[in-house]
Amino acid sequence: MTKDIYVLIEHVQGKVADISYIMLAAARELAEGTGGEVVGILLGHEAQGLAETLAADKVLYGDHPALAEFTPDAYQKVLEKLIPEKEPRAVLFGSTTIGADVVGTLSSQLDIPLVDSCVSVSADSNVISQICGGKIMVESALEGTTSFIAMIPGHYKVESGQSDAGPEVTPIELPALDDLRVTLRQYIEPEIGDVDITQEDVLIGVGRGIQTEDNIEWIEELADLLGAEICASRPIVDQGWLPTSRMVGKSGQSVKPKLYLSLGISGAPEHVEGMAGSEMVIAVNMDPDAPIFDVAKYGVEFDLFDLIDPLMDKIEETS
Repeated sequence: MTKDIYVLIEHVQGKVADISYIMLAAARELAEGTGGEVVGILLGHEAQGLAETLAADKVLYGDHPALAEFTPDAYQKVLEKLIPEKEPRAVLFGSTTIGADVVGTLSSQLDIPLVDSCVSVSADSNVISQICGGKIMVESALEGTTSFIAMIPGHYKVESGQSDAGPEVTPIELPALDDLRVTLRQYIEPEIGDVDITQEDVLIGVGRGIQTEDNIEWIEELADLLGAEICASRPIVDQGWLPTSRMVGKSGQSVKPKLYLSLGISGAPEHVEGMAGSEMVIAVNMDPDAPIFDVAKYGVEFDLFDLIDPLMDKIEETS
């Protein structure tokens, strides 16, 4: 087994996913302890240029038309061959739809242990993961063999996994990819609603803590004062209080505003995945153990219903 830390690079429609940079930052911390290198695994077709922004020591690149877009069959076939050959100390996957489609099956087929929902790692090969929606944090030590780690966002910044130095890119030999069970036919883009929240500088995210649909009108008054738009966690959208175009998270939009004001959102990994790239996160929640406080720069353990009116009054005074 080598001392190297591998990262499966996720990319969609010609763009590297933020979770890939987050994993590279985590891999660097692990590699400092093992004394190995950070190695990216980039699979695609005519996609070598995507390696240019990766903060890796080197990138193993597999090029094939069947890898132009992600399919679990193709990725699994490549990784089933590559990982036993290279024997890395650990392989990082995103705790995403792409990662979930690959890592569980690989873990079973290769008999490699998997640590899921990992928030952070340390140089001494310990990993912190969360269960029960972030209510319980678990510290584990990696096995003495190759281990799989599925990362969630929240601890590492995207910028920490980016570089303009351009790592060394090495082509890899691929297995036969002509008998795949699943192929991608097309992308169906979601309809954009009344506003594109991915382009907004200031967002107010609302969750279960707003209690009723009527309270959204109240939050809209605050949004008007701040020049913000309202977005939501999944429970709000599931109840029909806001349209799907306003949902932030794994199954919604990924946003990177300058300010993300979180009101009554617990901070489940699925939601954090969509807003972890925000420059400034301010969270208001009555639960002192809410996972959103792990992501926020500033947090207030407070009843938002006692906060909003005084906050609006203060904004009006200073505007």
